[in-house]
Amino acid sequence: MKVTFDPRTDTLTVILKEGAPVAESDEDKPGVILDYDDEGNLLSLEILDASRHVTEARKIEYQTTA
Repeated sequence: MKVTFDPRTDTLTVILKEGAPVAESDEDKPGVILDYDDEGNLLSLEILDASRHVTEARKIEYQTTA
């Protein structure tokens, strides 16, 4: 998994599966774009105008639970 924030475009991208070709993109809600492969599996999501929707777009906390 890879998370990137581009301050120039103010977009936050979460890539769940790298290298897989995107077959379809869907703007599920305004400003939230979901990318799917040809089997309908979610590959990535992109949040537009991220600084308006995310508390701290430049800070990422990763946590797992047992």
